[in-house]
Amino acid sequence: MGLAPGSKAVIVSVGNELLIGKVVNTNLSWLGSKLTELGFRVDRGIVVPDDLDLIAWAFRTAVDAGARVVIATGGLGPTFDDMTSEGLARAMGAEMVVNEEALEMVRRKYGGELTESRVKMARMPRGAKPIPNPVGTAPGVEVEWRGSVIFLLPGVPSEMMAMFEESVKAKLTQLARALKKAEALIRSVGLPESLAAPVVESAAKLGEHTYVKSHPKGSETGKPVLELHVTAYGVSEEEALSKLEEAVDYLLRELGRRGAQVHRIG
Repeated sequence: MGLAPGSKAVIVSVGNELLIGKVVNTNLSWLGSKLTELGFRVDRGIVVPDDLDLIAWAFRTAVDAGARVVIATGGLGPTFDDMTSEGLARAMGAEMVVNEEALEMVRRKYGGELTESRVKMARMPRGAKPIPNPVGTAPGVEVEWRGSVIFLLPGVPSEMMAMFEESVKAKLTQLARALKKAEALIRSVGLPESLAAPVVESAAKLGEHTYVKSHPKGSETGKPVLELHVTAYGVSEEEALSKLEEAVDYLLRELGRRGAQVHRIG
């Protein structure tokens, strides 16, 4: 299955602890980086508490936004407030069922002993597939709905990362296999980020699948230094490089016109 360049991805983070400041949402930044590396455009991150209606709203919002890929973290455990699977089922209008493959995964983790709370971890929307958890106990969930491929992963970072690398990444790579990526790094000296911002914004608008991110390396006053990371995607290497060079040339020219000492460093 091919994927058009710049296809949207949405990350949904579930958990009261994220909203009250008890836990820093490192999963969001890690997944955002991984999805971007694969060529997806992360359109938004949605953070919701352990609330069934709000979880369902988050999935509907992601799919309504045209997300090709949705990855959610958190809320897959055995306790009463772990309700991400049920929230997804509510959004889909699907029945929650015990997935036999997921149940066998849970059974093996606990040496054959099953309790109701453990069986709960095998309940998922009808038609979904389980994702193996090599680190913890709760299986993940994969399902397609209204053109979106949705993955549910645990909130524990070590579990989430292991499941992404071992199971999810390969599927995302297959979706994104038509994409080619080109990158460049530019250093600008002497122009504050606030004055460079309009140029950066215009460069990013040169192509739908061109992205420019500025990273200040010095103060806004004195002799400010900016590093600009330019990324472009295309269905071929030639298209990606063409888009990249267009943006790089524009940045070098326009920043220089505004008095910056600017050159390409990578």
